[in-house]
Amino acid sequence: MAINLDRLAGFHHNALKVRADKMEVISGNLANANTPGYKARDIDFQSAMKTAMQSSQGSQPSASSLVRTNDKHIAGGSGPNFDVKFRIQDQPDTGDGNNVDVQKERNAFLENGMRYEASLMLLNGKFSGMKKALSSGGQ
Repeated sequence: MAINLDRLAGFHHNALKVRADKMEVISGNLANANTPGYKARDIDFQSAMKTAMQSSQGSQPSASSLVRTNDKHIAGGSGPNFDVKFRIQDQPDTGDGNNVDVQKERNAFLENGMRYEASLMLLNGKFSGMKKALSSGGQ
């Protein structure tokens, strides 16, 4: 019987990628909290997961499968692979055009980190179960 690792861990692997990209976006928001005119950005987890699952099933080309036609072209695969959108402003303008709410960003960072850790633990559990099944399968 063949083992399909995509079926075993595909969802959690994609969730980790989306969570890591979301962490980078939130970090950028926090780093630019005092930058005049900076607009907070975010990744919609649901739509990003749909995109990630479709690309892992082969219906969309991934950034790592891009072909460069010239050695001077920039290689794909850097930065988030998902639509990064601007956050809806929910606080009054401070006068400099920056709409980053530091407390909201910190909370989003912590929540995303906890969800990342949960996905990592679930993925680890899947692999532990697979190792256990493989080691006891030959006895």
